Amino acid sequence: MFTLSGKVALVTGASRGIGRAIAERLAAQGALVVAAARGENARACADAIAAAGGKAEALTLDVTDAAAVETAPADIVRRHGRLDILVSNAGVTRDQLLLRMKRDDWDAVVSTNLTATFLLAQAAIRPMLKQKSGRIIAISSVVGQTGNAGQSNYAASKAGLIGFAKALAREVASRSITVNVVAPGMIDTDMTRAITEKAQIDWSSQIPLGRLGTVDEVAAAVSFLASDEASYITGHVLAVNGGMYM
Repeated sequence: MFTLSGKVALVTGASRGIGRAIAERLAAQGALVVAAARGENARACADAIAAAGGKAEALTLDVTDAAAVETAPADIVRRHGRLDILVSNAGVTRDQLLLRMKRDDWDAVVSTNLTATFLLAQAAIRPMLKQKSGRIIAISSVVGQTGNAGQSNYAASKAGLIGFAKALAREVASRSITVNVVAPGMIDTDMTRAITEKAQIDWSSQIPLGRLGTVDEVAAAVSFLASDEASYITGHVLAVNGGMYM
């Protein structure tokens, strides 16, 4: 297992699913994890990490609140002296065919999934530039690579993360800061469990490995990119999709 001892990580959307798995994985590798979510939703994640012997704190953070997002990294640095890893995972869906999609549904998805990553990264690179080291990892989706009917807003936001990461990777590489993307496919989460059994079977039939992925498999990919072993990887999209898109 890669070691992240002495590192400080901020993970958004850490209350459940992929975000919680990422937070728990980074903590298990020795990082102090700031688990962020709306309200007190990240408290259970932080408590679980502490119960397992890890180091974590819960942070109330609405990623659509620009002022809060812009100050969160600096507050973490004040408390812990540094910020080494940013995992921008918080995301929402508001699916609808384009002809029926409301502007509010477009704005909400793009604001949460893409604009928040821009604001977080902009704030996080300030201490990382001073440290001359850092890892920024955005959680995209296979839908950002393939598109999907009824998800033009979601696909646009997730595709935007890929272009954003590639551009930022070029800007900060000289300071040993890497910027990468993990693009999960169909992952076994509360959201996918809510769909019908037939729909799950239909999705699985499109995946060469023949099954949905797990949140731990996504977390493993993130933990690798966050580690020193991935120091020569930047501007990369790591697909965790079972071969659904190649």
